[in-house]
Amino acid sequence: MTNNSAMDKVKSLREETGLSLAAIKKALDEAGGDRAKAREALKSLGASMAANKASRQVKEGVVEAYIHTNRKVGALAELLCETDFVARNEEFRALAHDIAVHIAAMKPADADELLAQPYVKDPAITVQELIQRSIGKLGENIQVGKLVVFEL
Repeated sequence: MTNNSAMDKVKSLREETGLSLAAIKKALDEAGGDRAKAREALKSLGASMAANKASRQVKEGVVEAYIHTNRKVGALAELLCETDFVARNEEFRALAHDIAVHIAAMKPADADELLAQPYVKDPAITVQELIQRSIGKLGENIQVGKLVVFEL
């Protein structure tokens, strides 16, 4: 594998997962340079990181509102995190918005149903996996609180 090819794989996986360069390089080395195997290892790492942080208390967060352009469907999503620093982070706020959009589109009955659904913008992952990626990037426990769907 050429040096540029290796760097391209690392860069691509970094953009996709948001995990550290060291973790990505280690996963690629263990996978023998196979990007797909490394991605699976990193996915497991993200899930492991999320499980380790799951017991941490979430006392901060945001409530995000989304109203569809047809003005007939809207959603509110409460997304919780550990600190106000992360709650003010643009990436966290974008995640809250994306989850509100998903709630308006898919209309889950509760948080458990929401987490199990394929993510509306990328059906290859679930909403739970989307949140796990953010936990890996932001380094804090993130949980979905309340959710509400409004329809005319």
